[in-house]
Amino acid sequence: MTDLQINAYLQRIGFAGKPNVNFDTLHALQRNHLQTVPYENIDIINSIPISLNLNDVFEKIVVRRRGGYCFELNALFAWLLRSLGFEVKDYFARFLLNETEIPMRRHHVLGVAFNGERYLCDVGVGLVIPRMPIKLANGTVSEQNGETYKLEREDFLGYIISDLKDGQWRQLYAFTEEEQIKPDFEVASYYCEKHPSSIFNKDHMVHIFTENGRKSVAGREIRLFSPDGVKVISPATEKEYKELLSTHFGINLV
Repeated sequence: MTDLQINAYLQRIGFAGKPNVNFDTLHALQRNHLQTVPYENIDIINSIPISLNLNDVFEKIVVRRRGGYCFELNALFAWLLRSLGFEVKDYFARFLLNETEIPMRRHHVLGVAFNGERYLCDVGVGLVIPRMPIKLANGTVSEQNGETYKLEREDFLGYIISDLKDGQWRQLYAFTEEEQIKPDFEVASYYCEKHPSSIFNKDHMVHIFTENGRKSVAGREIRLFSPDGVKVISPATEKEYKELLSTHFGINLV
């Protein structure tokens, strides 16, 4: 990534100051990314092919100020981190939330290392996800933004990240530390785009985090989550829906 691209990316996610290779910078980059770049599958719904070429992803997310899903978001974030001096490895994860059997690997996550420490980083999930890096070690518990996450390791699934929900640990996803390369993700991304059983080609999935909550699309309803509760906006027309996408998620489809 060139210096011009780095600066444009940092401006896109609202990161001010000098990025250093330390935890504070990594945390700020991850938090800012989640609060400025939406998770969204609108191109898939509109039958626009997803490119995982990094320059194409940069054009979409940074230049055109769109969002994407994990194979786009975490790939681009990894490119930024490497360009800033972090050591990054790409891993494949299995989503476990609400699954009754062990599912296929279809999620891209990052292992980020510096100064002898390793962290799990992820900017590619729309709903439940840590907003700050989590130390990549068995038994790590991280309290953040009123939420609690835990990393545990087991023989087959590898690391399992869980969140504390209503007093019970809920498994979110699991990943092993086998480093992946771009073609590995291209196969899974194509499945998510095209396969009849994929959840990604059925309806809009749009999410973004706010300082104290998040915003989501359900069907065509806009749901705004905050400590005060949930506000639901039901657009009356497609034009109004697109205007709400622009207002709340920064997605301009017109």
